[in-house]
Amino acid sequence: MDENQEAKKTEKEIGQKEDENLKEYGQMTLEGGGRRQKIHLLSIIGEVEGHENAPGSSKTTKYDHVLPSLAAIEDNEEVEGLLVLLNTSGGDVDAGLAIAEMIASLSIPTVSLVLGGSHSIGVPLAVSTDYSFIVPTGTMMIHPVRMSGMVIGASQTYEYFEMIQDRILSFITEHSSIGYDEVKSLMLNTKMLTRDLGTVLVGREAVENGLINEVGGIREALAKLHRMISDGGRRGR
Repeated sequence: MDENQEAKKTEKEIGQKEDENLKEYGQMTLEGGGRRQKIHLLSIIGEVEGHENAPGSSKTTKYDHVLPSLAAIEDNEEVEGLLVLLNTSGGDVDAGLAIAEMIASLSIPTVSLVLGGSHSIGVPLAVSTDYSFIVPTGTMMIHPVRMSGMVIGASQTYEYFEMIQDRILSFITEHSSIGYDEVKSLMLNTKMLTRDLGTVLVGREAVENGLINEVGGIREALAKLHRMISDGGRRGR
């Protein structure tokens, strides 16, 4: 086999691997075209799945797939940036925070783009990147922690709820421009949702409240990430 055939075979194998990753995990690497900058694309869609599997008919993001991928990205010198696309209804708190903490600790530039919605634990995921965008019709829902299954009506249970909510609130305020008390007020709002507590912010409202940096779409998000890569590259290297 000559070098040209070998190169075509390798290119085909890489393409097949990328197709499999996109199909199975909603991930692929953008080669950067003329810019020659490699950007990894991570999609967080549907429900963020935790230790228990969601129903087979549900669209999910599995944290046990995402965490190893993020570790591999950090260890790969060729990947220069991460673009996170979000359209999630929320999901498991621990799984969502684990992904958010991993994204926040990456040494490469990171940008998120909220498409459709980024609700509940999707809020920390959206703000975990270095810079964030939301499309004009995108929504972000902030509400108190919900528990499924049997809940024991004891003071320790409520203290545990408070501890979980504090973890979420603290992460959001550390990675955005909104204050702790402000985001807590949005979380406990009783005037917007008829059957629940919380607040829904649409597009520019998320920016005005300090959660998201800018209103924009894929064009703006990619352009920003390419500029960040050109300006800084990997941190601490």
